[in-house]
Amino acid sequence: MAGQLIQVATETVTSAVASVTLTGIDSDDVYMLAVSGIVSSASINGDLRVTTSGTADTSANYDYAMKGLRNDGGAFTNFSNTNQTTFTTAFAWSLFTTAGMTGNGIAYLYNFNNASEYSFISHEGVNSWQNGILGMQGGGVHTVAQACDGIQFSPSSGTISSGTFTLYKVV
Repeated sequence: MAGQLIQVATETVTSAVASVTLTGIDSDDVYMLAVSGIVSSASINGDLRVTTSGTADTSANYDYAMKGLRNDGGAFTNFSNTNQTTFTTAFAWSLFTTAGMTGNGIAYLYNFNNASEYSFISHEGVNSWQNGILGMQGGGVHTVAQACDGIQFSPSSGTISSGTFTLYKVV
């Protein structure tokens, strides 16, 4: 049956870590990363990197764009950047250390196993935020044709205090 999710890897953070790396991408299928309950030790943006052989690629080959959707009456916000060392993600954007603020979301990973193509990501998130609820949608491309076996999430500063990260294969 089409449209099934097969769990590939999961990690639940219960004490401070600098990053979470999930590997196991080994086919040309689409993969999905689900994250919930991200809490950080510092005010952060959440960043993603592709991994090769389980190691995060820190090269300046990440291009991304996002749209921020706010419920506090503020204007929608656009973000974009090229030649960065990470994708900034929708599911942990502008999290602060205020009690009750968490990041949640889903990212779809395309062409990760294909060594002849760039890897693409689309993502969406909803965060409890300092002024209410912040929804974000975006996407990006890693502009290197290489096979990638996973994804790493890390905060732009501080550590991840808690959260659940699960990688699925979509079949």
